[in-house]
Amino acid sequence: MAVNVLAGLPALTVLDSGLNTIRAVPVGLMTAGTLKMWHRASNSQHRLMRAQRSGSIIMISSVAAWEQYPNVVYKATKAGMVAFTQQVAIQNAEFGVRANVILPGLMDTPMAVDTRARASGKSRAEVAAGRDARVPLRHKMGTAWDVANAALFLASDEANFITGVALPVDGGALVQIN
Repeated sequence: MAVNVLAGLPALTVLDSGLNTIRAVPVGLMTAGTLKMWHRASNSQHRLMRAQRSGSIIMISSVAAWEQYPNVVYKATKAGMVAFTQQVAIQNAEFGVRANVILPGLMDTPMAVDTRARASGKSRAEVAAGRDARVPLRHKMGTAWDVANAALFLASDEANFITGVALPVDGGALVQIN
């Protein structure tokens, strides 16, 4: 099964045992040009998945797509990723290829916590504590492993009837939206 992950990560390709391929394509701001680049880069994987009549495309967005968020450009690009995933799911369903998107919430990563600590002049512990307090589940931010485990589930056979879904991995934070 081939899995494409479209995320704001540096470009990398990891080959797993067997024929599993996980590819992360850089996305900064989502533009028509960026999506065309992704489409061209992943076209061979799409053909393979369609030919084998199975596959899973997993994209990464953010809960910012659905929550109140101060940066309108960031929110719009993350919401666009959800719509893009739904369209990919619709266009590939008849071929047995699934497409889903993960929406991480507050995560304890260097990019999220350390960057905010530097920008605010607060300690990492202080920033982490403030973010932890905003998460309903155990009052603790998630980790990259939580997102990775969601991706593994969506790529697995156990998720073979799931497509077009935006899966929040947010410790219940979106439940509190009014």
